[in-house]
Amino acid sequence: MLQKNKLLTFVLVGIALAVVPHIALYFGQGWVRIIDLALLYVMLALGLNIVVGYAGLLDLGYVAFYAVGAYLFALMASPHLWETFPAIAQLLPDGLHTPIWVMVPLAAGVAALAGVLLGTPVLRLRGDYLAIVTLGFGEIIRVFMNNLEYPVNITNGPRGLSAIDSMRIFGFDFGSPMHIGDYLVPPVVKYYYLFVALVLVSILICYRLENSRIGRAWMAIREDDTAAKAMGINVRNMKLLAFGMGATFGGVAGSMFAAFQGFISPESFSLMESIMIVAMVVLGGLGHLPGVVLGALLLAALPEVLRYVAGPLQEMTGGRLDAAILRQLLIALAMIIVMLLRPRGLWPAPEHGKAAPQPATK
Repeated sequence: MLQKNKLLTFVLVGIALAVVPHIALYFGQGWVRIIDLALLYVMLALGLNIVVGYAGLLDLGYVAFYAVGAYLFALMASPHLWETFPAIAQLLPDGLHTPIWVMVPLAAGVAALAGVLLGTPVLRLRGDYLAIVTLGFGEIIRVFMNNLEYPVNITNGPRGLSAIDSMRIFGFDFGSPMHIGDYLVPPVVKYYYLFVALVLVSILICYRLENSRIGRAWMAIREDDTAAKAMGINVRNMKLLAFGMGATFGGVAGSMFAAFQGFISPESFSLMESIMIVAMVVLGGLGHLPGVVLGALLLAALPEVLRYVAGPLQEMTGGRLDAAILRQLLIALAMIIVMLLRPRGLWPAPEHGKAAPQPATK
């Protein structure tokens, strides 16, 4: 009976995921685009949850790995390098259009390498000190991408990279509309199904990691790394593995973001993005996959929903308040209220290893 209930739940969830973009499409493609970006934030939150939720390493520079994946895809799948360097134009007269089978693993690998490089010098740091160092790393990457225009133009500086190829798998182009009879399927809906598949794979990987020896080692380090080391856990390697594995998710999400947007610039990878991703993990529930997914979806969609609240409030004040600032204020107030009412997150992880409270006996 329990097995049938689980199967029925999976079927209903699958049907809901399949029809959501078509329902949102009736309200405009902009709503489907919001859902697509929310799914990318779910991937980012799942990756950061490995570092913060499982291993207990506060990382405020996670957006750097997002930027690494996005810029790597943009450089390898756009005409920028081909137009900037004559040698590449002579070698590849049709342009540099790297296939997805090369780009996505490469983005994941380079981001993982960046994660290990970040983790190596900060292994002895913890708490606030680790947060400050990782925050600096994220800002260094953003400034680096912003200034890598002179003397050799690689990232095109603050102007960003445009004309980025869309995702193509076996000739199936996610960036072009598709007709099914008289029904038009726009690119945002096609990207939705791609992102949903990646999110489901990411959840499966995180679930398997959580229940593996590696995941339990991370959680032991999170609780007390000295005790974990005394129990024979290689704390150094486990922390590096957490940084590398978490960065992999950021690299893949960054490559998807570049293909989806078709344009990237350093402004897309600001410190506020890192803070928002950390807030998603904390708001949903540290170390709990359903909570992380819920927190990411809510915080990714909340700014767009609050546009409809900030507009009337701005009109009530005679336009004296900026709508963007007012929207940020409303988001901050909502987060404060939630954390006061639910200090462990909206959907916290069950407390393992603690006996259930027994009723008092006389």
